[in-house]
Parts: sequence; structure tokens; C-alpha cells
Amino acid sequence: MALKVGAVLGGVGGRRVFDREGCVSLVRELRQSFISGRTKSYEWRAHQLKMVIKFLQEKEPAILEALHQDLCKPSFETYIAEISLLKSSCEFLLKHLKKWMKPEKASVSFVAQPARAEIVPEPLGIILVISAWNYPLLLSLNPVVGAIAAGNAVVLKPSEISPATSSLLASLVLEYLDTSAIKVVEGAVDETTALLEQKWDKIFYTGSGKVGRIVMTAAAKHLTPVTLELGGKCPVVVDSNTDLKITTKRIAGGKWGSNNGQACIAPDYVITTRSFAPKLVESFKRTLASFYGNDPLESNDLSRIVGLNHFTRLLKLLDEEKASSKIVHGGERDEKRLRIAPTILLDVPADSLVMNEEIFGPLLPIVTVEKIEDSFDVINSQPKPLAAYLFTKDKRIEKMFVEQISAGAIVVNDTVLHLANPSLPFGGVGDSGIGAYNGKYSFEAFSHMKPVLYRGFVGELSARYPPYSSQKLKLLRSLLTGDIVGLILSLIGWHSKTE
Repeated sequence: MALKVGAVLGGVGGRRVFDREGCVSLVRELRQSFISGRTKSYEWRAHQLKMVIKFLQEKEPAILEALHQDLCKPSFETYIAEISLLKSSCEFLLKHLKKWMKPEKASVSFVAQPARAEIVPEPLGIILVISAWNYPLLLSLNPVVGAIAAGNAVVLKPSEISPATSSLLASLVLEYLDTSAIKVVEGAVDETTALLEQKWDKIFYTGSGKVGRIVMTAAAKHLTPVTLELGGKCPVVVDSNTDLKITTKRIAGGKWGSNNGQACIAPDYVITTRSFAPKLVESFKRTLASFYGNDPLESNDLSRIVGLNHFTRLLKLLDEEKASSKIVHGGERDEKRLRIAPTILLDVPADSLVMNEEIFGPLLPIVTVEKIEDSFDVINSQPKPLAAYLFTKDKRIEKMFVEQISAGAIVVNDTVLHLANPSLPFGGVGDSGIGAYNGKYSFEAFSHMKPVLYRGFVGELSARYPPYSSQKLKLLRSLLTGDIVGLILSLIGWHSKTE
């Protein structure tokens, strides 16, 4: 087994090939770099973030080309959904980093006075980030910049399914960042397994629930904390009381404009009322024609399916007998170019594959109910999704949705935009993930918020020490409950009859 490390100096092009022992050495080197304190200063953290911004600007053409090779991703999507979001994330971290690094004052209970307390953010140590292929730049580096901002050393393991981007990330780290504390390991299952065998101070994983369980099991061996960014079937509820044209544009943008549905927060299925469904379907058809023309397989604005395995998996969902007869739009495919057209299915049976697996592709089932409130039961009968979307003008429905639906995030009258807001945490709940990041939540995800209590040598309270007595207990009880009268009485040895 070989470990391809793209951020270790030496060898051809700054890369070496490592065996399993080499992986141990890699982690040891990171640990030593962290212990030296080099990653903890504001100056180091800020410089690394600025260098990420620098290579995003200087290497934009190379980034666009790498993502086009891996996914045929349109340059527009790459810039808007990956480059610009990552740049904004770095700028947000830089703007607030000094403030976040400062200790936060905390109150001190009366029983501990005189004293002062504070919460000191400290980096966790060495971090392993295992990223996904569908947004191979953003989902790789957004956690990494959070770990850097918090003062950690970090290893990034990009996805082998997006090899061009993986190779580019390794080169960029070598060229722009501090390779004594920030490294990229390229490879596949064997390399990931070798990394997971090591002791980390935190593991951050983005991907499927199946692999998430493997990551969590490996982390448990060392009691390593994890953040798991998983997925699930993100529902969209469409009330008849909505702006239909805008609604279908925003759903279509979030579905097919997000990597042709290959996104963890892309709409997975739609729920609407039986009477409104025909209008919704017709509006989708008009919207898709305006987006991708009459032959979407020829559109340059649609990403391809990432690989043959995923293409075959999607065709299995689409061609299942229970689903194939329910296609009301699309369904065209081109195996040679790994393309599937935007496809809408209506009233697919609940026990069909497409309704029981995360789709992660351009298929959009529409489920119908008698009244829109019934949609809540449909959603709540499934594992908690990473995101849930609602389109309505009805404030009552909006309030009910927010109160009754548990999801990693809820967006009303749009889709996916919450990810672009650095003031909001991004993460799942239940089967859709553990923990969150984004903006300040990224800083906190990779920090230990260390409580510190400072006391002097005055104000000694002898009542806290043995030998214990009922009078001492009365005094301490009064202190702990804030009973001033009882405290005074206890101090002078009296007992209040009304206590």
C-alpha cells in the first residue's frame, strides 16, 4: 500500500510515496509542528487564510479546468458555488478572527468570590479532513480554513473520485501554504484507512452515511471527536398559495443548478397537494426548457454524472418498474457522456427505490397529498434530512413547518442559499450529520473552549472544609441558593424559624 502525500517536501515535484509507517511519520511531523506553537499565532493563521485567497485569485483558470475535467461543471457554477464561497469564507474568518481568539469573560458564582473567570479558545491539535467529490474545492478547503483559523495543523484527504481537483489541491498547498502544518494526502480507500488508524484530535468527514459510520467507528478507538457532514433526502413542500413561477425557478436552480442534483442539500423530492401537482409539473417543464433548452443533454450548463458507477446507480432508480411509468418529464440519458436529463416523476410509490435512497442526481419525484399539512407526516416518517424547504405565502403553514420539521436547516421560499450565509451554522441532525461549521461555527468546531477560573488567596471560606456541621451546611446552602437573609443568620449562628 502506498500513501501519496502532496504536501511533504522531497522527491519528485515535492512528493514522496509512503508506506503505513510513513503515515505514522506524517502524523508525528504534524504533531511536532503543532506542539512547537507555530500554528497558534494570529499572524500565522491570518497569513495562511490570505494565501488561500491569493491562490483562488491567481489559479482560478486552473481550478475551473480541474472541476470541468472531474464533473464537466460549468465555469459559472464553479465560480459562484465554490471559488466565491470559499473566498468569502476566508474573508469572513479574517474579519472576525482577532475577536474570536480573545478570551471571553464569564460570570463567577457568589460562592467562588472573589474571583474572575474566562473562556479561552484553544486549538484542538491535529485535524484530519476527509472531503467529498461533488464540490471538491469548497468541501475540501472550507473545513480546512476553519481548522487553520482555529490554530490547528491539518491533513486534507481529497476524494479520489475527483482526481484532477485532488491533484490540483495537493499542488496548491505545496506552492502557497505552510507545508510543515498543512498537508494533502491523495489516494483512495487504502490511504483513507491508513489515516483513520492514526490518532487525531478531530476528524471532519463529508460524504455518505455508510462511510460516516466507518469514520465514527475508527474515531471511537482513540475517543476522537468527529464532525460528520452527511446527507439524506431533502424534501421540498410546495403550497398552492405560492408564486409558482419563482418557486419552480428556485427549486430547479437548487436541484439541477447544484451539480445536476449531485449535492447533499439539493432538493431530493417535492411534496404538494394532488390538485396543485399538474400546475407544478407544467411550470417545471417551462422552467427547465428556459434553463437548458429542448435538448438538455446538449446543454453546456448541466454537469455530467461523476462516474459510471453513479450513472448506473441512477439508471437503476429511474428504470425500476415502479418508477419508470411515473416519468412525466425527461428521462433521456447518454451513457457515453455520462449525462442524464433533468427528470420529473409524479406519484412514485412510497416503497420504490427512488423514494427510499438518497438520489444525488437529476431525478425529482413529486409526491402528492390531500392537504399540505399532510406533508409534515411524510417528512417526519423519514430520517431527519440535512435541509428541508418550504414554498408558501401562508404564515400559518410557515410557522407550523418550522415548529414541526426537524432538519439540519430550514429554508423558506428558496433552496440551498443558507450554505452561503456565514452567520448560519451548516450541519445535519440525526442521520444527516453530527456537528456544524461555517463562519464562527467553523472556528468553534476546531477549538476547545477552555474555561479558566482565577482566584487569589483572600476570601477563604472555612465552611467548605471538614469537619462538616449542620451550621456549615446552612451557611453553604444559603450561599448556593442566594438566600441573603439565611446567609446573615447563619453567619451569626442563628437559625431563621421561617427558613
